[in-house]
Amino acid sequence: MNMDVPFAPVVVTAAQMQAIEARIFSHGMPVAALMEKVAQRITQRIQQRYPLPQFPRAAILVGPGHNGGDALVVARELHHRGYQVQMHQPVSTLKPLTADHARYAQHLGLSFCQNSQDWLAADFIVDGLFGFGLTRPVSGALADLVAVINQSSVPVVSIDLPSGLHTDSGAVLGTAIAARHSYCLGLWKRAFFQTAALPYLGQAELIPFDIPALDQAAILSQSAPIQLITPSLVRQLLPWDRPPAAHKYQVGSLLLICGSQQYPGAALLCARSAQASGVGMLYVAVPQSLRLWVVSQIPEAVVIACPETDTGAIAALPSDIHWERIDAIALGPGLGDSPIVPALLAVDKPLVLDADALNQLAQMPVEATLQARSSPTLLTPHGGEFKRLFPREAERNGDLMNCVRDLASQLHVVLVLKGAKTFIAGPDGCLWINPESTPALARGGSGDVLTGLMGGLLAQHPQPAASSGWITQLAATAVWWHAQAGCFAAQRYSQLSVSPSLLVDTLKDSLAHLRLA
Repeated sequence: MNMDVPFAPVVVTAAQMQAIEARIFSHGMPVAALMEKVAQRITQRIQQRYPLPQFPRAAILVGPGHNGGDALVVARELHHRGYQVQMHQPVSTLKPLTADHARYAQHLGLSFCQNSQDWLAADFIVDGLFGFGLTRPVSGALADLVAVINQSSVPVVSIDLPSGLHTDSGAVLGTAIAARHSYCLGLWKRAFFQTAALPYLGQAELIPFDIPALDQAAILSQSAPIQLITPSLVRQLLPWDRPPAAHKYQVGSLLLICGSQQYPGAALLCARSAQASGVGMLYVAVPQSLRLWVVSQIPEAVVIACPETDTGAIAALPSDIHWERIDAIALGPGLGDSPIVPALLAVDKPLVLDADALNQLAQMPVEATLQARSSPTLLTPHGGEFKRLFPREAERNGDLMNCVRDLASQLHVVLVLKGAKTFIAGPDGCLWINPESTPALARGGSGDVLTGLMGGLLAQHPQPAASSGWITQLAATAVWWHAQAGCFAAQRYSQLSVSPSLLVDTLKDSLAHLRLA
C-alpha cells in the first residue's frame, strides 16, 4: 500500500471518529453540507485518477447509510461532468438523507440497474456500500455481490474504507471488497495500518475535510494518541551535524553483541548499520573465531574476541570490558544459543534486544525479567518472535495495536513490532506507526540492520534516554530511517535487488537525500 501525502499525524478508532463528527454536527455543521464537501473532494480525486476521455463509464454501489449518500453525490457530480453513470442499490431501505440523494439522482435520469453484467461493463466502480463503523459480517446477497466485484477486473474506488473491513482491527467481516484505491475521509482509521486489511486497501489516500483542531483535541486528548511517524518527528533526532569540538566519546559508544559461527553475517550487518548511524565508538563482541574476519571488514570498530561454546556461539564476555564507556548495548542478531543473555539483562545500560536474544527471553519469566530492569529496554520482535514472547496476548481479538501499547506500558519497555506497518509503543502509552515501507525489506538480515541502527541512535542520546517518550521517538526514528532507506533503494534499483548489504549502503545515501528534500 502506498501512502500519498499529505497525511494526518493521528490514527483514530471508529468510536473516536463518530464522536468527532457528532461534536462537529452538534456545533452547527449540517450533515448534508459535510456530505457535499466530502463528495466534491472525492469526485475531484476520481477525475484525476480516472479522467473522462479514458474512463467514461462509472458504476456506483450505493449502501443504506451516509457512505451510500456520499456515493450518490459523487454519482451526481460525475454525471454533471460528462461521465456515463449507472448505480446499483442492493439494499432497499436508506437513511433519510441518502434517500433524498437517491430521489434526486432518479430525477436527473441516472439509471439504477440490478443486472451485474450492466454495471460490470463500467471502466471503474465506486464502492459506497459501507463506510467506517461496520460490525456485522457481510453475508447473503451482499456477499455474493462482493464476490462478483472481486472476480471482475474492474478497478474499485472505495469511499472511506473498502466495504466489509472492520474499522479498528482491519479484520474481514465475512468478505470484503478488494479496492484499487481507498479514500479515507477526515482522519486515518486504524484498519489502514492493520496487516489483515492491507490486501484490500490498494493505494490509500486521505481526503481531509477540515476538522477543527479543537474538536479533534476534545476527543483524542481523552487517551494516549496513536500517531504516524513524520519527517518533522525524526528530523530532531537524525545525525545531521556535530558540535565543532565534539570527540568520539561525546557522540555515543555502542556495544554490539552478536554473531556466531552459524550466523557470522548478522554481526557484520549489525555493525555496519551502527556505523552508518554516526555513533562515535563502536565495540563489537563476537566469537573468537570471527574476530579477524570482522576486523578485516570493519577496521574502525573495536572488535572484542569472546570464548566460544561447542556450537560456535559466544560462551561469555571478557572480564576486561570497560562498562563505564558504554552508552548502550544491542544484543541478539545471529547470537545462536549463547548463554549470556540473562546476565546482560541485568546490566544497567540501555538495551536493544533482537532475534536470538528475544527467543531466549521468551524462555524466561518475561514480565518479571523486564520489570526488574532499571534502564530503558527496547524489544524489536517480528510477528513470530512476538508470539513466542507473548503467546496469550498475540491473538487478543486480532487487535495488535492495543496489544502492543498495553504490553509496553505494563512492562515499562519500548516495544517495536516489525511488519508491513511497524508499531512502536512506549511506557507512556503512546503508539507510533511507520506509514511507509516496502516489501523489499522482506529479506533475511534486514532486521539486523535495524538493530544496529537503533542501537547507534540510542547510544548517541544517552541523557534524554531517561525519558520514556524520548526513547520511543528514538526507536521510531530508527524504524523510519530504515524503511526510507529501503524505499529509496527499491526506487533506485528494484524491490528484488534490495539486499541487506545494499540497505546498509543506502542508509547514508537516503539520509543525504532526505536532508536535501
